[in-house]
Amino acid sequence: MSLEAVEQYFEPYGLSDRIHVFHESTATVAEAAATLGIDPDQIAKTLAFDVDGQAVVVVASGLSRVANGKFKRAFGKRANMIHRDEVEARIGHAVGGVCPFALNPDVKVYLDESLKKYDTLYPAAGDTNAAIRLSLAELEQYSHPTGWVDVAKETN
Repeated sequence: MSLEAVEQYFEPYGLSDRIHVFHESTATVAEAAATLGIDPDQIAKTLAFDVDGQAVVVVASGLSRVANGKFKRAFGKRANMIHRDEVEARIGHAVGGVCPFALNPDVKVYLDESLKKYDTLYPAAGDTNAAIRLSLAELEQYSHPTGWVDVAKETN
């Protein structure tokens, strides 16, 4: 159902044909990168947080990790990920398919600065076996972010 919601989301923009559904799982950064044949850091992973009862997703580059100090400066609170059993109900997509599109209406989207090093990114598309290819500008346009944040630390 979630994949269908993302397909319907992109239909008016003429971009639903960019969604690729694979036989292999793309639920993790490593799986998605291997399936797509790209650098893992080009995966635009979407992380779900609870900030004072508000569901928030942060989209960051695939190899980035959340730096607690940076998160606290950006949101005024320590990073508190939504428990995996609650993600689908609160965000609108199950773990492995969480993306910044076709979300529940009250979810706020933020894009992390770590994404800016790539022209082309691959976020999930609502399913553990689906991804969509977007330019950075398209990701920003179609995710309708509340804003940009700098909460990621990069790992090598």
